[in-house]
Amino acid sequence: MMKLTPPWTQMGKKIESACRKALFDFNLLEGVDSLAIALSGGKDSVCLLVMLKAILGRGFPSIPLTAIHVSGEFSCGASVQGGYLEKICSELEVPLITCHSEQRLETLSCYPCSRERRKLIFDAAKKAGEKVIAFGHHEDDSNETLMLNLLHKGEFAANLPKVPMHDYGVTIIRPFLYVPEKAIYEFAKLHGFLRFTCQCPVGQRSKRRAVKALLEEMKEHFPNVQTNLAQAALNYGSKKALNK
Repeated sequence: MMKLTPPWTQMGKKIESACRKALFDFNLLEGVDSLAIALSGGKDSVCLLVMLKAILGRGFPSIPLTAIHVSGEFSCGASVQGGYLEKICSELEVPLITCHSEQRLETLSCYPCSRERRKLIFDAAKKAGEKVIAFGHHEDDSNETLMLNLLHKGEFAANLPKVPMHDYGVTIIRPFLYVPEKAIYEFAKLHGFLRFTCQCPVGQRSKRRAVKALLEEMKEHFPNVQTNLAQAALNYGSKKALNK
């Protein structure tokens, strides 16, 4: 049985606190009067929706939310069963918009698939009058991006808290940059919305998956690697990227 509203367990309180800190530290809601959420149906995006619904109106402005889901055979929400997201959004009183990805196995690769999915989300958001979109990228995601950029391009740059997408007329925000994936996993499992949504055969052998494995191996020798990389990224990597 899913539990989508407070009061939280101790883990839920930690995630909410970290999300609030990111919203405050990076002024993520400054000038925002409504907000869209990219909702794949996986643990990260559902947890973000749940947390923002709980936070907004309690110490932050009461901003209306709209969820946007991309369906499709190989989309990030491919294994989400019909009615699952509708039930969540209905319980939280959040409107849900669904758009469809046309990606096919014979032409499938990470970069064009990611671009198409984002464009679908951006276009749906603009059509709904939304200018700001929240994504559920967490601390581990940002560290993986940092390592990919470092190893592939020689750049020390991780995920930014706020990114204006000038070509599309929208802005991305990432309220979970202080939240480790393990915390989301435990919270989702405890509250009944843990789902494995990725059905992509390409994603199982991607460079990001390899970097994730590398970081896990590094933890054996450097237990604080995730926290330290995230801090370094915020202190140096993000500033470098913002100044480009």
